[in-house]
Parts: sequence; C-alpha cells; structure tokens
Amino acid sequence: MSLSTAEKLRRFYEQFSGNDQVLVAINADPDAIASAMAVRRLLWRKVSNVVICLVNTIKRPDNLAMIRLLGVSLVPIGQTRPDQFDKIVMVDSQPNHHELLAQLSPDVIIDHHPDTEVQAPFLDIRPHYGSNAAILTEYLRAAKIKPSVKLATGLFLAIKADTDDFKGQTTIEDVRAFQFLFRYTNIHLARKIEQADLRLDFLKYFKIALSAMRLRKSRVFVHLGPVANPDVCVIIADFFMRISSMTWSIVSGIHENKLIVIFRNDGIRKNAGTVAKKSFGQFGSAGGHKNMARAEMVLSDISDDIDFKDEKKVARWLIRRVEKPADKK
Repeated sequence: MSLSTAEKLRRFYEQFSGNDQVLVAINADPDAIASAMAVRRLLWRKVSNVVICLVNTIKRPDNLAMIRLLGVSLVPIGQTRPDQFDKIVMVDSQPNHHELLAQLSPDVIIDHHPDTEVQAPFLDIRPHYGSNAAILTEYLRAAKIKPSVKLATGLFLAIKADTDDFKGQTTIEDVRAFQFLFRYTNIHLARKIEQADLRLDFLKYFKIALSAMRLRKSRVFVHLGPVANPDVCVIIADFFMRISSMTWSIVSGIHENKLIVIFRNDGIRKNAGTVAKKSFGQFGSAGGHKNMARAEMVLSDISDDIDFKDEKKVARWLIRRVEKPADKK
C-alpha cells in the first residue's frame, strides 16, 4: 500500500531530533540543488544545523548563476567531516551514483532515479517522477510551508530542467508541483538564470562540433576530443536538439581520463537511458531517462577497444557501439 505524502513527511521528521547536525549530500545540478534547499527549509528550526555539501565541481554558467542568485551555500565534501554529523540526507542521488556518495551511509534518501536497491532508515524513491523537485514540493505542501521566492524559483527551474520543459519524462505530479510553485516564483529571476548558459571559452567547442559532426539520418554524432568540462558535451548535445530535423544528439568528450557520452533525443522513439546502458554499460556507468542519458568510462578500461589518439576512430567506435551495442569490438 502506498503511503500518503503526509505519512511520508511524518516518517521523514521522525529521523531527526532538535540537536542534530545534518549533512545534505548532492551531486549538484539544478534538481539536486533545489531539492537540498527544500530539505533545509523542511528542517528549519527542527534541527541544530543543516549543511549542504556537493561531490562534484560546478562549472556550468547557469548552475553557477542559480547558486549565486538564489543565495545557496554549498560546501565541497572534501571540506566536511561526514562522521561529525548526526544525520546524512541524500537527495536526487543514491550512493552508487558517485564514488564519493558511496562512502556515505545516508539516513534519508529521496530520489527519482531508478531504484538501486539501496537501504536506509528512510527511503522515498519514485522513478516515475520526472524531477526530484516535484517530490520535495509535495513535502513542503504537506508541511503547509509557503516557499520563499528563492526556494520556489529554484524548485521551478529544477522541474523545468529535469523534464526538459515538459518535453521529457513528466508526470501529472510534476505538472501539479510546477503549477503550485508558479505563483511564488520570480519569473524574471528564473529567466536570468536560464539564460546564463554559455562561457566565452566554450565557444571553441561549437566550432569543433560543427566540423566533426556526423549525421546519420536524423541523428547527429559528435566527438569533441579533450574537453575542459563534461558540461561542454551537455551544452553541445542540447544545441543540436534545437535543430528541427534532429531526433537524436550523441556527444562525447574526454575529461580527466574518462570518456563521457551525453545522449539527447526527442522522447518519441527509443529510451535514451536504455540505449546508453546497452551501448556502454559493460564499460562503465551508463543510464538515464527517456530523453536524456549519460555514460562514463575510464579510458584504461576501454583502451583495448579504441585508440584515443585518433579522434576519427573514437567517433567511429562510438557510432558502432550505439548502432550495434551487442558487438564487443
């Protein structure tokens, strides 16, 4: 029997006491950041302190703008001592999603990604939701909390981002949460954050992408070679999906001895997460949602299959893996 949100909220609050020092651990992106903001608001005056820590480095301009304009305080996990906190909360992730998250033993996990059969005293995992922010919005409503403008704007942006403006995986719950948040959101602030999506030094990758792209019917494949940040691959993949005739965009790059592959599609045809897993799951982490997915592989694990000094060969290998994932070589 599924529990009501009010009952889930009650059980969530049962995990904490007034003197608790709480660490909220995230792999920071808009959905994770907004979800962490919501947890901090839910625990306001109910615990001693809440610290939000991140396991990744934020470099995307829009994410940096979100943190700055919404006044979010984030601490790198390396600057914290998780063992000194009484409770650990994980939102928009599960421990096996990142090697640093795997080192934590969370007391609370609230996530919308596929269930990895993780165990914790409190679990709320809803893979059918398009965004984690929608789940936390339901908690705020159950707690009868009116979100501040900054919190509402963050959750509003998170739902838009993770549902790809409702073009990707979306449930009626995402829509209801969005409608609720709209009345409290500063639309001008949200637009300012959304539009801060490019850095000057990223422009060179557009030139590389346009010269290296390979079109296969309505699909585009791009291997960028070494990139300063994996977010470059995301920006390029999203860029190609703005072309009306494009149904798939698959963009890869090499960063810190890893091959990163970003998948985007129109959400009509095959499931991007499934394609990512079938194509690259045997080499590393791979998966995602219907219209967006990601794969990461350590170069040394696939060096027998591919010559990374020849970017054309890398591109051909990537295309073959996606088109014929059953092939080993």
